[in-house]
Amino acid sequence: MCESLKVLARRDLAAQAQPLEYEAQVRYPGAPASIDAPGGRTVRRLMRACARDPLYRDWATSAQLASRLHQVIGPSLELSQAHHNCIMTKNPAFSSATGWHQDIRYWSFEKPELVSVWLALGPEHEENGCLWLVPGSHKMDFGREQYDQDLFFRTDLSQNQHVLQAKVAAELDEGDVLFFHCRLLHAAGRNRTSLTKFAAVFTYHAADNRPLPGTRSASLQEIALR
Repeated sequence: MCESLKVLARRDLAAQAQPLEYEAQVRYPGAPASIDAPGGRTVRRLMRACARDPLYRDWATSAQLASRLHQVIGPSLELSQAHHNCIMTKNPAFSSATGWHQDIRYWSFEKPELVSVWLALGPEHEENGCLWLVPGSHKMDFGREQYDQDLFFRTDLSQNQHVLQAKVAAELDEGDVLFFHCRLLHAAGRNRTSLTKFAAVFTYHAADNRPLPGTRSASLQEIALR
C-alpha cells in the first residue's frame, strides 16, 4: 500500500498536479525565497488527496482505520477535506523546518476535538525531518502571549522552553501510523538526506462537531466513515 501511494505521489509531483502547496509559499526557515528563486517550485504538499485518486480515499476511509478512530472519537466519524487531506512531501535541499504549533490554531470547529492520522510512506527520522511532539501537551492550557503573531509557540520564553524539554522525536518506519490530537504541540525539521520523504495525512472529527459556517473548515464537504 505504501509503495502504491508513493507511485501516485511521484506521478503528481512530476506533473505538478494541482492543487498543491510550494515550500516558497509558506516561507518557513529553509524554504526558497520565492516561486521564481532556485528551488521555488519545490512542493511541500499535494492537497485534496481524497479527490486525487480512489486509492488515497480508500485508505483514509478504511474500516481498519475507522475502528481505531472510533476508540478515541466516538461512534460517528467524519473526515475533513478542508484540513490536511494531503500527501506531505519533504524534499532534499529545499525543505523547510516547521516551528512548534498546534493544528487547531487555524481550524474552526464547535469543539477543539479532532484527531489527525499520519501514515509514514517511508522511514521517518531526525535526518529526514520527522515530527517532534510534546506528549500530553494537548491537555495543557497556554496563554496568547506564549505564541507569536503567526500562532507559533515561542521558543524564546523560559516557560515555553520548560514545556519543550519533554519533546520526543516521532521516528517511524514505513507503514507506521501516528494518531495525534489537534491541540498537540508538534514541529518538524528539514530533510538533510538525498531522498524525498512522503507521508499521507488526514484529519477526523465526530459528526456532531461541526465546522463553523463561513470558515475554511466549512469550505469542503466532510466524508462520513461507515
